Amino acid sequence: MKEVINGKMYNTETAEAIHEWDNGLYGNDFRSCEKTLYRTKKGNYFVAGEGGPMSCYAVSNGNTTSGGSGIRPIEKEDVVQWLEEHDGTEAIEQYFANEIEEA
Repeated sequence: MKEVINGKMYNTETAEAIHEWDNGLYGNDFRSCEKTLYRTKKGNYFVAGEGGPMSCYAVSNGNTTSGGSGIRPIEKEDVVQWLEEHDGTEAIEQYFANEIEEA
């Protein structure tokens, strides 16, 4: 999947996958959703994903809604929080160990 957003190309084929997440629902469930956090070669981050018609990737088609997919850039300062919210403890330890501290 690739998309140009604000003059920048985001491409899942050329970026490094940092963390994959899904909400545990089967693909035929309208609420199913899966997302992957990526880092580009230039150090920018984005989330690519897909989901059913009741997910954050829903697409309106007139008087009906269908599932969809998309890419959303994410600022570097928001990446750790995104990982915390999406079960990414291992990725935080691997990629952002210098940004966390012992409790």
